Parts: sequence; structure tokens; C-alpha cells
Amino acid sequence: MRPEALNPLFAQVEMLEGVGPKLMKPLEKLGLTRIKDVAYHLPERFVSRRAVADLDSASEGEQVVIALTAIEHRAPRAGSRGPYRVLAQDDAGNICALTWFGRAAFSGKKLVPVGEKRWVAGRLDRYGDMLQIVHPDHIETESAAHMARLSEPVYRLSDGLTQPRIADFARQALGRVPDLPEWIEPGQLERAGWPAWREALRLAHESTDPKARDRLAYDELLANSLALLLVKADGRRRRGQALVGDGALRAKLQLPFALTGAQARSIAEIAGDMAQEAPMLRLLQGDVGAGKTVVALNAMLIAVEAGKQAALLAPTEILARQHFETLRKMLGPTGAEIALLTGRAKGRERESILMGLLDGSIQMLVGTHAIFQDTVNYRDLGLVVIDEQHRFGVAQRLALAAKGRRAPHTLAMTATPIPRSLTLAQYGEMDVSRLDELPPGRQAIDTRVVAIEREGEVIEGVARHIAGGQQAYWVCPMVREADGAPDMADIAAAEARYASLKERFGEAVVLVHGQLRPEVKDAAMERFASGEARLLVATTVIEVGVDVPSATLMVIEQAERFGLAQLHQLRGRVGRGSEKSTCLLLRGAALSETGRARLALMRETQDGFRIAEEDLTLRGGGELLGTRQSGEAGFRIADLEQTQRLLPIAHSDARLLMERDGGLTSPRGEAARILLYLFERDWGVQLLRGG
Repeated sequence: MRPEALNPLFAQVEMLEGVGPKLMKPLEKLGLTRIKDVAYHLPERFVSRRAVADLDSASEGEQVVIALTAIEHRAPRAGSRGPYRVLAQDDAGNICALTWFGRAAFSGKKLVPVGEKRWVAGRLDRYGDMLQIVHPDHIETESAAHMARLSEPVYRLSDGLTQPRIADFARQALGRVPDLPEWIEPGQLERAGWPAWREALRLAHESTDPKARDRLAYDELLANSLALLLVKADGRRRRGQALVGDGALRAKLQLPFALTGAQARSIAEIAGDMAQEAPMLRLLQGDVGAGKTVVALNAMLIAVEAGKQAALLAPTEILARQHFETLRKMLGPTGAEIALLTGRAKGRERESILMGLLDGSIQMLVGTHAIFQDTVNYRDLGLVVIDEQHRFGVAQRLALAAKGRRAPHTLAMTATPIPRSLTLAQYGEMDVSRLDELPPGRQAIDTRVVAIEREGEVIEGVARHIAGGQQAYWVCPMVREADGAPDMADIAAAEARYASLKERFGEAVVLVHGQLRPEVKDAAMERFASGEARLLVATTVIEVGVDVPSATLMVIEQAERFGLAQLHQLRGRVGRGSEKSTCLLLRGAALSETGRARLALMRETQDGFRIAEEDLTLRGGGELLGTRQSGEAGFRIADLEQTQRLLPIAHSDARLLMERDGGLTSPRGEAARILLYLFERDWGVQLLRGG
């Protein structure tokens, strides 16, 4: 149960004065549906203004507060779209135009009567030979009201909301914020000189005080660390099953390559975990092509050798099918039974799989979320492997773990190398194995940056490549907007590129993007994977896991629009066979410094772990940890710089609370419990008995 003290914060945003049905949509678009969301909707920046006695003492481009008296109103000519102007003068007789466009002209007519003095706040600019303030931020009859606005917050908006409106909602929300007990360790609070929680929220809305922002970021990081530690502690406490294989099935595997040192080390770490009664919770981080599947297969065979079942969960149907085919081939000599279950399995086929899982004749299962539906039951599930870990949040991982008779061991895998500094933030509850060596025989991919003006030459190169019997990818950007809606212009661009390449190559070209119906997408992928189609035009849906060894050319259009980690993942779709592979990064004419640095690094290195670290540096502290990068909801308050600086402290404070300060039963622990609910990490609390 959520603590009563938090009820005012979780009340709906309609409780605020002025929030009607009309404003609900723009507020929802910003994710502001509860009082808490508004209180944590912190300003993006602050406008600093200077109070000036007259226009002579102000500079063009400066934000000012000045007393002006209106002398004339000038409406635009009938039928013209010109602005509404009010000519006003300062105490020294200098003239300035206050200018409004469109419907805002109503403000000018009403707020500045001729002959009366008003205090005006806004940016002073010049139009022709006259000074002007376009759409003044504020107009007041009293100067005192303006003096308080010399530093003013600027909030992120959506259509239908204005700065004054959102500032008013923030003020009302702060008025409803309760006093909460302190959850930060007193010594840490004193060392950092941070304000109390409620005061920090107020200061963050009213000033640029870095200590207030740091305090709020630390709260979020502490909640996350604490929840992940609770998951880890719960895992150790729960009774799992110690699984030790006899090696019989693994001895029959006939792998084309010897294992790398990193693979052998990771398999030993996993076998060591599975031999314990406490359920394993391990993350296998592997660079593109480092051989995670072989490591996962060894783990699954340990479970089968010990008489249990293993399940592998993939985020998409395409990936599930691909894993199934790869594992089935490798498992051939062992005789182990493996099945594929996706949402598409119907009727008798589905019935037969469900029966095989229940009677234990199916020892391994690969599939999408369908494998954990309520109707799917296992005879004795001993291991769950989750591929592309970043697509599944902690809460989902916990739901999976509840499927076994006893808690199954969990191995999570990700092909997105994560900077060491962020591993704690996303996987604090897991032990980590890293595959940082490439298998022998993998050749470096020849990476080149090509200007878009040379597009004709690139298409000729693709033609020669296809004529030589090989396959190629052509990737177009697919940038999703913040609210999750696809950018239709990007889809149109991918479809236009497909149409132009189809004119040249005919039926040898297929198209895949996220807006296609699943069966259309799968059919196109199938034609490409079987070699029937030679060129695949796609958006980033192919970024993870697609494995076509005879595809040896990757063209990435508008490469400067992709992040480094994404470019690295896309490049990893080629170079998967024994042939030499090439990646062409097509860049636009306007290239930012960051874009230039990204492309240069791609040319220079193929080490995904180095690329991840550099990506973090290049993106800088300004960009928040997004959902793609951080598993579940990401961090809303803590930016990258704060995460790197404050997370280690928050993590050790969380550990201190759990190990020395009486956990969540001590007075500070009770406060920390409130913190978990405040940041909706309450799945951590649910793990406590009687939580």
C-alpha cells in the first residue's frame, strides 16, 4: 500500500485550479497527469532580466524590465496580416514599439491603455530604426510584481500551454507538497550541503541552485539503487535450485570455432552461479558478434543436463525465429528437444507445444512474450534467458522469475555495450559478465564515410555487389518523436528510397519498417534471409539480431542522424560470415561537430565498449538517459553528468541502509520506503515480506 503521506502527490492533475478538459491533452502529452508529475516538471532554464530606468541604458537583445507609457495604438490595415503595435515612451522620452502578431493582438489592445504607465518585461530588439519588444512576457501596473520576475523559469511546453499557465500549475502543485521524513543519510546531507526535499523542489522551480537539482537527482538515483538491491537481496533469500550438469550434452556440441577466452570465462561464471541454490541473476554483455548465443546455449544445456527446462525470451518474432533456427542447428548432434512459440502458433501446433512443455518432452523453448502467458506451464523450468535485456524492465524480469516451481535462474543478454559508469544504474541487481573479445575468423569491417552527393556511385557499387552474388542492407533513418508516434516523413523517405531502388533492381529489393503489418514484415525478412531477395531497405528495425552471413554491404543513409551505439549495432549486421564486409556511412551536407566526431570514431574503431564510453562523452550531460538506454522508465530528473557523479554515492548509501542501518524497518528505512513509492520503484517494496 502506498503511504498515506503521498496521497496529495498522486492526486490527479484536474485537482489544480484552471485545469479543464481542454488542457488535459497538452498536459498528458508532457506526462503531467498527477500533482507529483507537475511538481517534478522542472524548468529547462531561467530567463534573467535587468531592470532599466530608460531605453538608453539597455542593450539590443537584452531581457529587460522597464516602465513605459503608451502614446498611440496602431492596428494593421484591414485584411493585412501585419502586427498590432503600441508605441510607448520611457521616462526620458525614448520611443519603443510593443508588438503583437495574430490573435495575441487582443492583449495589446487591453493591457496598455494610452496615457497610462505600465511595467513591461521582455526582450528588447530593433526593427528598422525603431526599438521594439515583441510579445512582451509580462505587463503589470505595479513595478514590485516585476522585480520578483528578474529571474524567471522557462518550462517545456506542448501545444495549448503557455509559460504563465504552467508556472501557475507548478506553484499550485508545490503548495500541495507534503513534508516528508528525511531518507538521505545525515552525513551525506551535511557533506553535500543539500536542502531538505520539499525546499529542494521549491528552489529548483525558483532558481538555478545546483544543490537543489543535485539533491532531487540523488533522490531518484537512491530510489533506483535501493530497489535494485532489494531485488538482489530477495533473489539471495529465495530458494532456487542448484543445477549442475554432467557435461554429456555439451560434449556433443560441434562448434565451428574454439571458444574465446571471454566466452569460456563467462560460461564458467554462469555455471558457478547455477550450481548455487540462490537463483542466478546475471547480465551477459557482449559486443556485436562476440558470440553470446553460444554462451547462452551452454547455460541452457546445463539446465537440461540437470533434468530441468530452459526458455529463451526474444523481444520480436523475427529475433525469436532466428534464435530458434541457430540453436536448432547447433543442438543437432546433442538430440535435445527445442521448440518455438510465438503469438502466431495456433490450434494443434500450439496445443502440441503446450503439452510438450507440461510433460517435459520439450526441454528448451524459444519465443516472444507468448512463452510467459498464463496458459503456458512448464514441467520444471530451471533457466530463463532474456535476450536484448534493455527492452525488458525490472518489473517484467520479476514476473518471468515467478514462472518456475522454484525461482529459475535468470541470464539476461544485451548486445548494446553499456558504459561501466552506467551499468550500476541499469543493472545494479545483477552480476555482470563481459564478452570483450571477438571470435577468431571475424574480419574487421571496412567503414567509410561518403558524402550524399556521391549517392549515384554508391548505387552503382550496390549493383556490382549484388551482381557478384552477395547481399546488402540500405538503412534509412527512423526517428521517433517523444510521444512515441513515428515520424511519418521518415517512413515516407524509406518508402521513396525503396521505390527508387526497386526501379533499378526490381524484385531483388524488399522493404521492412515498423509500420508494416507483422506478416508483411516477416515475409520480406524471410525472402532476404533465404537469399531470394538481394537488397533489404529498412529503418532501424533491423538494428538488433538479424543474422544473414551472406550480407556483406551496409549502406546507412543520413548516418549523422544516428547515435554512435545505433551505428555500431547496424554495422554489426554485416561481417557475420567469412567474406570481407563494408559499411558506407552516407552523410548529409550540414554536419555538426558532434556528427563529425561520431562518424570519425566509427571509421577508427570497432570496439563497442569504447564506442559506448565515447558516445556518453559526446552526448554530454545535457541529454537525459532515454528509455532505450536505461531499461525501464529511465531517469526523469538525473541527467548523465549527475548519474555518473552521484550514482556511486547513492549506491553505497543504499547498501549501507540495507546492511547496517536496519534495512527498511529503521526510522530512516521507513522514510526510504516512502522514497521508493514516490519514484514508483515500489516493485522493490513488494519483495519485502508484508511489503
